[in-house]
Amino acid sequence: MRKIIFSTIFVVLAIFAFSLRSSAQSIEELQAQINNTNNQIEKLNKEIQALSNQIAETGLQKKTLSNAIKDLTLKRNKLIKEREQTEKKITTASLVIKTLDSEIDVKSSILDKSKESLASLIKNLNQQDDQTVFQKLLSQSTMSDLSREYNNVISLNTEIKKYINSVSTQKENLTISKVKKEDEKKNLNTLKASLTAKEIEITANKKEKNTLLIETKNKESNYQKLLAETQKRKDAFEKAIEDYEAQIQFILNPKLIPKEGSGVLSWPLDSILVTSHYGSRWGRFHYGLDFRASIGTPVKSMATGTVMGTGDTDIACKGASFGKWVFIKYNNGLSSTYGHLSSISASVGQSVTAGDVVAYSGNTGSSTGPHLHVAVYASDGVKVATVPSKSCGGKIFTQPISALSAYLNPGLYLPKLLASMIKK
Repeated sequence: MRKIIFSTIFVVLAIFAFSLRSSAQSIEELQAQINNTNNQIEKLNKEIQALSNQIAETGLQKKTLSNAIKDLTLKRNKLIKEREQTEKKITTASLVIKTLDSEIDVKSSILDKSKESLASLIKNLNQQDDQTVFQKLLSQSTMSDLSREYNNVISLNTEIKKYINSVSTQKENLTISKVKKEDEKKNLNTLKASLTAKEIEITANKKEKNTLLIETKNKESNYQKLLAETQKRKDAFEKAIEDYEAQIQFILNPKLIPKEGSGVLSWPLDSILVTSHYGSRWGRFHYGLDFRASIGTPVKSMATGTVMGTGDTDIACKGASFGKWVFIKYNNGLSSTYGHLSSISASVGQSVTAGDVVAYSGNTGSSTGPHLHVAVYASDGVKVATVPSKSCGGKIFTQPISALSAYLNPGLYLPKLLASMIKK
């Protein structure tokens, strides 16, 4: 009996070793490809950082036509590198999924063979010489033989328990691998959407550069005149909006909104760096928080709620307001607007929960560089409205409009802001 037990164990171990050997080479090859792709991603990271530094330097220089063209060119080159980086990340994710597939196949094979061997072991022990284990025990002529057979049965029971535990462990590992695979697929879909957002922005960037050259006829004097007109229109638009919102009658009821410091909102981005706070800024009041976010960064809902509106103010008044925006009303008494987006993935009426991707960050509207603007309000004091704009040739535009008293500091409802999360 003991011979049968250990011969079966040997068979199972042999299956395990063979399965590992047969898959090791393919897994190693995939891992080599993953490492190679990750090295390429790291190289692109350095190139993107170098371009970011050049863009920052250009932004500090005098606003001339040549610098504007240079800035657009650098931003386009950066976007192309970011798109290439995203493609590499998609490749890495695909390779990881292949690796997980291979590992799952190995574990499934071991699991199946182990079950078959265990079943065969039990069957052989019970049917050897057409006698059950119990009959063998009763048929022993001496106490010594009975004791030996009894110990064999105990040994069998121990080995069976070991195999059962082994099978359970393999099942658990298989489940973990499947969860990892599902997460990789989810990340892959997010990367694809991010890539699409970058491609859209590259096209818009190229169009903006061509438009600028046409409008200025490549003359510095024409560019300075255009710059002055744009700034004048932007200032007039912002003042008109603020005057309009100041007229809205609203009394904030603290009982209808969460307590300050309650942390009821989650971060809208995976990586947090605040570049501009809520409050006075550049001689005006900044009604929100600005976060660093390169073009195409996934923007997420901060709580459970409903998407109440989406739009693009650049259609009616380019460079004067939110640009592409998403407005969400949460179930906790708060609402928020995301501004300066490159693309929008959510639709009006859609239910969302914290962490759901609703858009991708960009550089649309009144923006000096890629970032995410987040405004938070008491829900009772804000709504999506369509109003005329004298500063933009009497055009009609649509965006979230709030009573000034309904604006809230987003930092009071987000998780605790650490010193490392604030731009110095």
